[in-house]
Amino acid sequence: MDQLPDLTGRHVVVTGSNSGTGKEAARRLAAAGADVVMAVRSTDKGDAARAEILAATPDASVTVRRLDLADLASVRAFAGLLLEEGRPVDVLVNNAGVMAPPKRFETVDGFELQMGTNFLGPFALTNLLLPLVLKGERPRVATMTSGVAAVGTIDFADLQWTSRRFSPWRAYAQSKLADSLLGLYLARVATERDWPLLSTLAHPGYTRTNLQVAGASLGREGAKPPLYTRLSVLPVQEVEQGTEPLLRAIADPTAIQGAFYGPGGRFGLAGPATLVPQPRSARKPELAASLWAVAEKLTGTTLPD
Repeated sequence: MDQLPDLTGRHVVVTGSNSGTGKEAARRLAAAGADVVMAVRSTDKGDAARAEILAATPDASVTVRRLDLADLASVRAFAGLLLEEGRPVDVLVNNAGVMAPPKRFETVDGFELQMGTNFLGPFALTNLLLPLVLKGERPRVATMTSGVAAVGTIDFADLQWTSRRFSPWRAYAQSKLADSLLGLYLARVATERDWPLLSTLAHPGYTRTNLQVAGASLGREGAKPPLYTRLSVLPVQEVEQGTEPLLRAIADPTAIQGAFYGPGGRFGLAGPATLVPQPRSARKPELAASLWAVAEKLTGTTLPD
């Protein structure tokens, strides 16, 4: 968005906001007047990112809070603090994630790392914070997914990749399809229950961030960035433009229920942010409902009554 609307007084929680699209979103939101909570795994990195934001916008309202989406205890602790404070959350931004580690890792709760961090952690956080979000003014949950969700499948028989040979990219695609299903199911529930909540989605296309490097380097000291990040064959964009779809999902005043934003250029990898169609794999209400039920059991969280 060339110009964000005035967000003065809006309370916005952004996960994974110490780098990449999350950091850029936090910067832009704070500059537009929002009170931003930077929910980050490393508070040292979060503090450094906050300092950069304040250097550009000295009067910005930015708070750093620890949140590790790969640890449900951390998710509960983070949500518990906000619930105790009681301030309504106008926008929850589910942005944090990990992409394509070279081998199978587990979260502290025993989930495959990508399924745990990209989907189950945000799922639990959304359920736990919804009581505050529903008290917000024009409340919204914006969920970052990925273009690779289009090739993802949900394998209920082996969600955590314990029985199959691990595939980094297939596991990543599954987790991002799960994010799409989360956003669309929440949109449906909000409509059915007549909640004032908007559930929107975004994908960044091919945006140059540390996401491509961090996941691929897990467990490999001094590993080189993946080859595809060092080639210029595909359309690619910098983080400022790559954050535009997420900003529209967060703040576009014309957004409708279930709106999905992404780059409008070649292959959907780069270009101006625009409304894009949901991948066919995500347009299955029964699949979304089944996944939601499984995730409730795995995380021990449910929608508020």
